[in-house]
Amino acid sequence: MSSLILSRRAVLQGLMAAALPLGQSACTQHKENALVVGGLPVTCNLTLPVACVARATSNGTAAAGAPKFAFEYSKYNGWPEIKESLMAGRIQAAYMLAPLVMDLADRGIPIKIVSLGHRSGAVIMVRNDSPYQNFRQLAGRRVAVPSRFAVDYLFLRRMLAEEDMRIEQLEIVEMPPPDMPAALYANAVDAYCTGEPFGAAAQSAGYARPLRMTRDEWPKYICCVLTAREELIETNPAMVQDLVNHVLGAGVWLDQQPANREKAVQIAATPPYFNQDPKIIRFVMQNPSDRVTYGDLRMIRAEFEELMQLSMQAGTIKHPIPYEKYVDERFARAAKPAVIPL
Repeated sequence: MSSLILSRRAVLQGLMAAALPLGQSACTQHKENALVVGGLPVTCNLTLPVACVARATSNGTAAAGAPKFAFEYSKYNGWPEIKESLMAGRIQAAYMLAPLVMDLADRGIPIKIVSLGHRSGAVIMVRNDSPYQNFRQLAGRRVAVPSRFAVDYLFLRRMLAEEDMRIEQLEIVEMPPPDMPAALYANAVDAYCTGEPFGAAAQSAGYARPLRMTRDEWPKYICCVLTAREELIETNPAMVQDLVNHVLGAGVWLDQQPANREKAVQIAATPPYFNQDPKIIRFVMQNPSDRVTYGDLRMIRAEFEELMQLSMQAGTIKHPIPYEKYVDERFARAAKPAVIPL
């Protein structure tokens, strides 16, 4: 496998370099009024690096006496690790999988969703030289997903249902998204379903193509949500509100014009954030421009309830969970998207 990865260095080195020590923060020294927020190096989380840099920029020009919060990005490479850190209180906020938050809240973990982070942004990738044009042709094949709690997995199930197929007709393997492009190249899997930029990595290299994209099949798709521990909500609601304001402001800013997306590419590609090849992130932002969207981050109850129903059908959630148990809408209702001075 290592020789195959090395042979695709120009394509994959930025992604594989993302495997830095868990929890590495954008800043090495925590400041007063600083909040560490966990995230994965995926473009569904792109509003977080933008929000961190925008807040730091605003602090430099803020009037005397104005609140100066700081948001520090902490990179994780898989959902299990970020889940454990949030559960243990090692971090107080993170971008998390929406169904996973539902399940954790139902099990008594004191966390709440306070904002969305993106729309769309997932793809199902196959090799260019494969015969697959529809899901029926994947019967009996090996397909990678990040986690059975991932909304990517629910997207895969939705597409199978359109072909009147069952998930049992596939061999499902769970795999960290950064490993998926190399696994497809090595024929270790026949397809993978994940968030960007790990589909774009293989597509831009010329050896893979999207079989399906959420932009076409499920444009209101949501996956990663901003989640906070309840003690943070209770002890520092002003900080949580400021973070939500900056995430929403980052979303509006990202969808305003291509120049803003290019600035976001330059931010996210750096070592403190995604530490990826900017060409791959740029490919996601441009091919097509609505591959991932960020401007509409409304919290809509019916959309979360649809995710819950799909998760129950998948067996990852066992029973209905009250919306108020895993969502705190007050910050979204009071939000005033921050100006992004970048």
